Amino acid sequence: MKNLILSGFTDEYSKNFREQCVAAQRLGLGYIELRGVDGKSFIKHSEAELESTARMLEEYSLKVSSLGSPLGKYPCDCDRKELREKVLALLSAADLFGCKLARVFSFYLPAGRDRKDCRSDVLSRLDLMIDTAAGRGVTLCHENEADIWGESPDCCRELLEAFGGSLGCVFDMGNFVLGGYDPSDAYRKLKKHINYFHIKDALFAGAIVPPGKGEAKIKEILSDYSAGSDGPFFASLEPHLETFDGQNALSGRYYDNPYKYETQQAAFTDAAAKFRELTGS
Repeated sequence: MKNLILSGFTDEYSKNFREQCVAAQRLGLGYIELRGVDGKSFIKHSEAELESTARMLEEYSLKVSSLGSPLGKYPCDCDRKELREKVLALLSAADLFGCKLARVFSFYLPAGRDRKDCRSDVLSRLDLMIDTAAGRGVTLCHENEADIWGESPDCCRELLEAFGGSLGCVFDMGNFVLGGYDPSDAYRKLKKHINYFHIKDALFAGAIVPPGKGEAKIKEILSDYSAGSDGPFFASLEPHLETFDGQNALSGRYYDNPYKYETQQAAFTDAAAKFRELTGS
């Protein structure tokens, strides 16, 4: 597909960062979406640890497409000072890795509070995050995910429109399917805001399956976006496939999934292969 650059959450392949780099190189990835490094979120690493990670990336000729941060995976009434400190840590990492995109979320709703009641808290904390990042050359990109304020396509669009382009969008079609939302409808509503994609496939019944084997319309959506793109964009593998050692935690539902793997390494490798088959990339 025109302009598509494949990246991936290689911490799904292995916790060990060197093994991640070896796998990325073997699978033909020039970029990774950095999240877990040796079993710990990059956001919790010291400066020395981050510099060690940067050296290893250079050793394997890898770059960082985006930072898969956990920012916004907190209650919407979380402490503002602590939140700002985490954004500053994110920005320091982005500077070190030469990365211009970072994934964020739109906060959990505390028990007993409905979505409408939480809107002002969500907007004020996203505004704090965006303001802290202003002028640093990093676009914070909201990801749709279950149980956060911006779970549905309409809520995602409301957030993105509220910030007039200063908040980006990472579009996860698989997450929309798992939430019961039509991914094609979500794409139509959010297309003009999208900065990049997370790639997982799923069935409305609750199973997470390899790219092209579910109902997330990956090929159709990427084909349309690619046809209208005037520059490169990232599609980042986040397959979350099951192994034989238990139920997939992300789907949270029981389904007799025919796609199970002996190891996480086999799962990630197959996801990459099936994505390339699906897209011709």
